[in-house]
Amino acid sequence: MGSKSDRSRRYSEEFECDAVALVRFSGRTVTEVAREIGVSAEGLRNWVKQDTIDRGQGAPGGLTSAERGELRRLRRQNREQAETIEVLRKAAVFFAKESDR
Repeated sequence: MGSKSDRSRRYSEEFECDAVALVRFSGRTVTEVAREIGVSAEGLRNWVKQDTIDRGQGAPGGLTSAERGELRRLRRQNREQAETIEVLRKAAVFFAKESDR
């Protein structure tokens, strides 16, 4: 099974910014704008919420887009290092058995 980004349609950052601006400045609801531009209302609602956090106006504890990107990068790096450690551990066990012979 692929990641969420593999399963969902991806929109350009410019498109998302324009959609959020349309919600903020048009006076229309998220649902109305979403229907007009052909995206899901929940997706657009998430874009608006993330934009609010990025502007520093969100609820305490919300991660900005930059923080989310850094967290994603660090988790990937952590996973790669754990895999490297596991390979080295197995190699050490193998060579220890070989030296006992």
